[in-house]
Amino acid sequence: MATLALAYSVIEEGGGAGALGVVLAVNTVPTVVFLLVGGVLADRVSRSRLLFLGNLLAAVAQGALAVIVATGHATTATIAACGFVSGTAVAFTVPATQGAVAQIVPAEQLQRANALLRLPTNAVKVLGPAVGGVVVAVSGPAWALAWDALTFAVAAFLLLGLRLDAPVTATSALSDLREGWAGFWARTWLWTYTVAGTVLVAAWLAGFQLLGPVVAAEQYAGARDWGLVQGAFAAGLLAGTVVCLRWRPYRLLVVAVVAGAPLAAPLLVMGWGLPLPWLLLAMLLAGIGLDVAIVAWTTAFQQHVPQGELGRMSAFNSVGERLAIPLGYLLTALAVGVWGNRTVLVACAGLVVASAVLNLCVRDVYRINAVKRVDAVAPDNAAERGSAPRK
Repeated sequence: MATLALAYSVIEEGGGAGALGVVLAVNTVPTVVFLLVGGVLADRVSRSRLLFLGNLLAAVAQGALAVIVATGHATTATIAACGFVSGTAVAFTVPATQGAVAQIVPAEQLQRANALLRLPTNAVKVLGPAVGGVVVAVSGPAWALAWDALTFAVAAFLLLGLRLDAPVTATSALSDLREGWAGFWARTWLWTYTVAGTVLVAAWLAGFQLLGPVVAAEQYAGARDWGLVQGAFAAGLLAGTVVCLRWRPYRLLVVAVVAGAPLAAPLLVMGWGLPLPWLLLAMLLAGIGLDVAIVAWTTAFQQHVPQGELGRMSAFNSVGERLAIPLGYLLTALAVGVWGNRTVLVACAGLVVASAVLNLCVRDVYRINAVKRVDAVAPDNAAERGSAPRK
């Protein structure tokens, strides 16, 4: 709901695409800048405390934005300032979340836990935009933003009951960061997946988020058909969650890589100008594949990275993929002026497939498999391959 409400808040104060772009950029930048700080903290202090403070900070930011919009004092600058605070909150909650789940759930149950966590998330992706549209149309964006603030406040309250022990550390934060980078680089499967994921995210978002609505207006029925397309994708995500609840693959990282490849299908369908039913089917399959990939990757990551390093490893992984968003948009905007929308869509599809194929050529990928028993849990052998000693 908040994304839709934010867009209309900018529009109502007289801003256009440029103003909205500034707001979205200001929201994204602090997340990228502070992610590494959040990752280091997630390995030094209580992750439950970080999650509480992050949600509380987001509640304050969204609540302030709701008040500003409701009282008619919203400007691009004030909306962007609230977005900056929200983006900062994300930088501290993302790394802590990965580690918190792994602290709570036994290793052999992580895949099911991650699938269960995806279930309400994907359900909200189906219902949120529709409900948000009604709320904004009937009551204005301030009410949707106020509801968003309330949900963060409730989350913070619930997290007060979660008390996770803080790691015992004897080194400085800078030493932790250096050691974290050494551990990240030593794990070939981790940095190669991050690089491949950066390419995939850039190609997918550039093709789907940026070019998708434009192509829908040109060769389909515009907003109406694009709404159906997004609905098919959300339905696929839900179906993917159901698959993950029933299927527990052994080769987790291989599954994560392969399941991301269907994201190329909708881009090819739009690039080739195929009819709408083909696009809806492609979006459904892409949604299923993406959710399976996310659950498999998250489980592999949590099972094969030691508890004391989960925050930093998550931060390094997230920085690459979040940097892909503005980079992908920029390169796509430049490419469209030279080759046209359809050609660029096909090229984006090619990048998605190429990133998966090249990642499958990494021998280390086939070593990251599911842990079946608690007594089978062991840190990966990154230290043996040259990383810094583990504390």
